[in-house]
Parts: sequence; C-alpha cells; structure tokens
Amino acid sequence: MAATDETGPAGQNTTVPGTPPPAGPPVDPVPRAGARMPRWLPRAMVLALALIAVFQLGSWAFHQLTGLLINVLIAFFLALAVEPAVSWMAARGVRRGLGTFLVFVGVLVVGAGFVTLLGSMLAEQIIKIVEDFPQYLDSVINWINTHFHTELRRVDIQENLLRSDWLRNYVQNSATGVLDVSAQVLGGLFRLLTVGLFSFYFAADGPRLRRTICSVLPPARQTEVLRAWEIAVNKTGGYLYSRGLMALISGLAHYVLLEFLDVPYAPVLAVWVGLVSQFIPTIGTYLAGALPMLIAFTVAPWYAVWVLVFVVVYQQFENYVLQPKLTSRTVNIHPAVAFGSVVAGTALLGAVGALIAIPAVATLQAFLGAYVKRYDVTDDPRVHGHRGSGGAGAFGRRVRGLWAQRRPESGGAEPAAGAGVAGAGTAGSGAGGAGAAGAGDGGTAGV
Repeated sequence: MAATDETGPAGQNTTVPGTPPPAGPPVDPVPRAGARMPRWLPRAMVLALALIAVFQLGSWAFHQLTGLLINVLIAFFLALAVEPAVSWMAARGVRRGLGTFLVFVGVLVVGAGFVTLLGSMLAEQIIKIVEDFPQYLDSVINWINTHFHTELRRVDIQENLLRSDWLRNYVQNSATGVLDVSAQVLGGLFRLLTVGLFSFYFAADGPRLRRTICSVLPPARQTEVLRAWEIAVNKTGGYLYSRGLMALISGLAHYVLLEFLDVPYAPVLAVWVGLVSQFIPTIGTYLAGALPMLIAFTVAPWYAVWVLVFVVVYQQFENYVLQPKLTSRTVNIHPAVAFGSVVAGTALLGAVGALIAIPAVATLQAFLGAYVKRYDVTDDPRVHGHRGSGGAGAFGRRVRGLWAQRRPESGGAEPAAGAGVAGAGTAGSGAGGAGAAGAGDGGTAGV
C-alpha cells in the first residue's frame, strides 16, 4: 500500500529534470469554414458606405448651388457697402427697411439715367457712322492706292464682300445664336434680381442677422463676430472709396485727351470710362475703352488709334502705380498683397473674385492682426538693410594683418655669426612690433 501511495497522482505530476514540458493541443493555422467574422466589421462597412454617399451628395449639391452661393456672396458685400448709408439714416429716425429702399432706389435712378444717356448718345453715333461709312471707306481706299500703287474701287470691294462665304456663314451663325443671347440676357437679369433681393435683406435686417448669429455663440465669440463684422464694413467702404477715387482720376485723364482731340460728348465718355473700368472687373477696361474709340473714329480714323494707345498706357500706369498706392492707403494692405489677392480671386471665382478679393483679404488681415502677438525687433543692422561686420572690408583688414605678421620672417638675409644675439634680439623686437601691429589691426577690425 505504501508503494501504491507513492505512485499516486502526486507522483504522476512530477517531471524528470532536464526534459521539456508537455506541449499543448495543436493550433490550426487555417481558420475553419464555420468561423464567424468580427462583429464590428459589418458596422464599419455600412459606416464607410454611408460616409461616401454623404460626400458624393454634398459634392453634387455644392456644384449645383455654386451659382447661388456666389450670388449670396456678392449680395453680402453689397450690403456691407451700403451699410454706412443705411446706418446713418437709421440713426436719424428712418426705419432700416425704408432707408435701404431709398438707397437702392437712388442707385437705380442714377444708373438708369446714366445708361439712358449713354444709350441715346451711342445710337446717334452709330447712325452717324453708318451714314458716313462710305466716305471713310473711300478715304482708306485712296490712301492704299496712293501709297501702294493699287487700283482698288469701293464698288468691287462691296460686291466681293456681299458674295463672300464668310458673310453668309456669319449671318447664319448670328441667326442661330439669337436664342442663346436671349437666354444669357434673361439669365443675367434673373441673377441681378437675386443679388439685389439678397443684398436688400442683408442690409435691412442687418441687426437681426447679427443677433441671430450671436445667439448661438458664447459671449466671447459674440465679441469676435461683431468685431469682424465691423472690420468688414470699414474695409469694404475703404475699398469702394479707393475705387471711386481711381474712377475720378481715370475720368479726368480721359476727359483731357478727348477734349484735346475734339471728340464730342467728352464729359459723358469720361464718366463712362471712369465707372466701367473700375467697377466692372477683368473686362471693364476693354468695355470702357471701346466706346471712346468708336466715337473718336467718327471724327477721324486715326483718333481712334490715339485713344487706344492712351487707354493701354494709362491702364498699365493704373495697375502698377496708382492702384497699389491707393489700395495700400485706403484698405491698408501691401500693394503686392493687393495684386496677389486680385490674381487669386480671379483664378477662383473669375470676375466676381477679382471684385471682392481686396476687401475680403483686407478684412481677414485686419481681423487676424488683432490676435497675432507681436514682439519688439532687435536692433540689428541687418533689420535696417545694412550689412554686418563680416563683409569684404573686415576680410581685407584681416588679410593685411596676416601679411604684416609674415613680412619680418620672409625679408632680408641671415645675420652674421657674431651678431647672432643682437640679430635675435632685433628679430624678437621686430616680431613683437609686428605682433603689436597685428593686434592693433585686429582691434580695429573688431571695432
């Protein structure tokens, strides 16, 4: 019985020293066919598909509403532009809705009167050009026959022009494009109505809109929003002021030219050039210069060329000299930043981006400037545009000092044997003097 007790369960669990422990059950590296997928995988797949669907839907909606968003952006900046006038009327007891209506009516009356005056003048000049066109053509043909020794006749040119395929194709394309032009005109009128409606609501309900936005923000954020709104109003007003000043300068310059050439309707044409070139971006310059050229052509064909040259030269002067200076003073942004913002705005939103780029960038710059911490600049010559002490002058002084130290070693023959001690003393004193000179040069260089 004792032997049996010794070989019981306690004896079975004992292992022989030096032998490895028994291995566990074998593990199958390939999952079985009946294994289940993780519970989070179906939810992750559904969530990924839902996010992709929402992104695609949002991208499609954004592209469909791009036109509306641009119109709302234009209306917002127009509301900021008329905000000072509306606030001035509201401070004197006029309701904001009525004040906004009066401001918009005033702008529409002035614009309609100006367009009507220009339209009547343009119609008269077109009729005059059509009546005098044979005389212009005869003068051009006579000039060509005189200088190039040709025998051109106006009747032959008219017959060839009427029988040409180019004129026939042009008439057919114009007839088929009437509907497209009509659709574009109607679309432009609808867009103008949309912008006017939104800008009216933004200006009339400005305080209510600000209260609505601030009601969902904490007090600290409310102060920032109101500050940004005020900065946007000031910068937009400054931008319009600079544009108005440039329109005045442009109108005066073109008025002097048109009066010198004795072109009719010079004051009206000067006002046209000033307003259109400044408040219609990208193509405003070409539209503004085309009408004075057309009127000058009725006086003399060469006058149109002079007007074209003046428009091109003045436009370069305005783009690179006048506009950056005025913009930097009224909107308080650097001329390079103003030019770059116009280029970037044109690339992003076209003509609309070019019009609102400067006030938008000026507003962002002024708003961020209130939160950027600035430090005192160190008094370093390089800050003021001066070169440091390590320039060519200091290098030259170092070279002269090294040359002065090496001159006693390389000059003269060896001294006599009897004069060894004296020569050594002289050489030592010379070396000491050279060292002193070198130290003096080094001190000068250091200073």
